Amino acid sequence: MRFLDVAKVYAVSGAGGNGCVAFRREKFIEYGGPYGGDGGRGGDVIAEAVENLNTLIDYRFQQHVKAKNGEGGKGKVMTGANGESAIMKVPVGTQIYEDDGESLIVDMDTPGMRYRLLKGGNGGFGNYHFKSATNQAPEFALPGQPSEEKVFILKLKLIADAGLIGMPNAGKSTFLSRVSAARPKIADYPFTTLEPQLGVVKIDETDFVLADLPGLIEGAHEGVGLGDRFLGHAERCASILHLIDGTADAVAKSYRMIRAELEAYGNGLDEKPEIVALNKADAIPQAQLAKKRVALENACGHKVHVISGVTGEGITSVLRAMAKEINNRRMERAEDRADAPVSHSRTRAQRQAANFKAPVVPQTKGGKPAIATIRKPAKVKKAVRPQSKAKTKKKKRT
Repeated sequence: MRFLDVAKVYAVSGAGGNGCVAFRREKFIEYGGPYGGDGGRGGDVIAEAVENLNTLIDYRFQQHVKAKNGEGGKGKVMTGANGESAIMKVPVGTQIYEDDGESLIVDMDTPGMRYRLLKGGNGGFGNYHFKSATNQAPEFALPGQPSEEKVFILKLKLIADAGLIGMPNAGKSTFLSRVSAARPKIADYPFTTLEPQLGVVKIDETDFVLADLPGLIEGAHEGVGLGDRFLGHAERCASILHLIDGTADAVAKSYRMIRAELEAYGNGLDEKPEIVALNKADAIPQAQLAKKRVALENACGHKVHVISGVTGEGITSVLRAMAKEINNRRMERAEDRADAPVSHSRTRAQRQAANFKAPVVPQTKGGKPAIATIRKPAKVKKAVRPQSKAKTKKKKRT
């Protein structure tokens, strides 16, 4: 399956059905009357995030999405059928923008999330809706509301816990194949990886998703090489693993160049926790390895891991460092969800299903509900109607 992370879609919602003009003509109904039903409602355009997709290639071949129109009303006060909604299934992590590509509409970052992009038109009223005492035979009906249409830009940002960045031939694909079951293409020429690759890594009791991004070179933010268009997939990562080719001459210069590209890209990518690893330790003499490690630590300002994607040297320590950052990020997200205000809004069906005549149980200071006491309504004394004067006079005479 070909990888595609940007797509342009033209979407149209359904128009509402027209109202019907009809009259009763039964044999034993003398005056008849209006009998036209309302039109059906048009379908919506809804975006849905699904877990079994990781590319937008479907919208390369289906660039037009259209919902069904509502059916017109019919006689005998029959309402037309509602139009079927159009469901746009997108991968988790898809961002939907306006046609300018900059105004964000919604971020589909949760599996099963749904969002209505376009609303279908309401159906028009039939002539039965307008009958009254002063207008007993209306000969008109309303048309359905028109549909909505808009152009959307879909941008996919893969949901990964950690990202692999570095120059071409830094050993990123080899590292991914070593720590996961992924089998990316591995070759001895630059730009072997042309699209992001995902792999599931397990270390101790932590599982996380690792994304291998295509290599960066100097001037990538200006479009040199493959550019920086794939860096958007690293924006959601909790940490970044920066691999440096240890067989190169100037490792510190390579590190500074990649950091400059991250700063030029922006979007907070240069502020993420970074783990630096000097790769291909099996092909470097020990004397040169120590010098390159010291030079790289001076350039980045923190600890540098020495690893080898071929022999597996130092990989466990790197994975544990990544798992620590990922677990910290997951704890922060869990705390944010716990502190988020709980929405008490209910749907219309839930409100209608509630029994509003039930007695209200007041809450005590301790938080436990108190026993509700239902008071019986007080007896109302019947008012004694005064007798008329004529009756009282008759009684006195007798």
